[in-house]
Amino acid sequence: MVKIITDSTNDLMPDMLKKLDVEVIPLYVNFGEESFKDGIDITTPELYKEVEKRNELPKTAAITIGDFLEVFQKNIDSGYEIVFTGISKQMSSTYNNALVAAKEVAEDKIFVVDSKNLSTGIGLLILKACKDRDNGLSAKEIAQNMEKNTNLVLSQFAIETMDYLYKGGRCSSLSMIFGTMLRIKPIIQVRDGKMSVQQKPIGKIKRALDKMVEQIENDKDRLDTDHILLTHSIAPESRDYLLAILTEKFPNIDIIETVAGCVISSHCGPGTIGILYMVKE
Repeated sequence: MVKIITDSTNDLMPDMLKKLDVEVIPLYVNFGEESFKDGIDITTPELYKEVEKRNELPKTAAITIGDFLEVFQKNIDSGYEIVFTGISKQMSSTYNNALVAAKEVAEDKIFVVDSKNLSTGIGLLILKACKDRDNGLSAKEIAQNMEKNTNLVLSQFAIETMDYLYKGGRCSSLSMIFGTMLRIKPIIQVRDGKMSVQQKPIGKIKRALDKMVEQIENDKDRLDTDHILLTHSIAPESRDYLLAILTEKFPNIDIIETVAGCVISSHCGPGTIGILYMVKE
């Protein structure tokens, strides 16, 4: 038996994860001395209310080794082998903590994979892994396929406001000033586990959304036809706009809408929206 485990930055919806029988371990969101488990003690709308009330951004923290030990041991004791993937090791110590715990519990039965991604970039890997599991593959085989698939996930997000990037130390005050003056809506891409600015459209968010649509259209001949993920952090207008376009342009692909959890939202801010998909080898 194989148990697939991920962390709370995967951003698939709880109902879907339950249906897929995927276990989720939460990262932490901390306001001062107060600590909240992502998606358990606090939701994304509640997070933004707290930020507004306190006028400060939270700090996010990795899953502890102790948390991993508890979940891994429970599943090993139940007769499972485990495949775990979560946020890129370039962005969090979660991956390394998982490795430490796996070695302590049952190194030969727990396979820890670096997703090289975040949000539903991880979610896409989970969906593929569940398909492999249901097709009877072993934990080792699932992990090997997952490692190959990490290089095929393409993630990009349009940022509505630069406030969170600035307050979180991810852009300088000078960049913040010029970005605000010029109304830049940066498009962030994730490649090889790292985030970088792909484009800097100026003006309304719609210009950035159109650029992301242009990108996926450029990839249409090599597009993996299982799923396209549309993930946002409280961006209903942008979601509706992109959902209509993607549904029309890709009628034969399952387009899944999800809402970003608290850890991802803490770093990108409200209004952020992304298109995430896989390409073929």
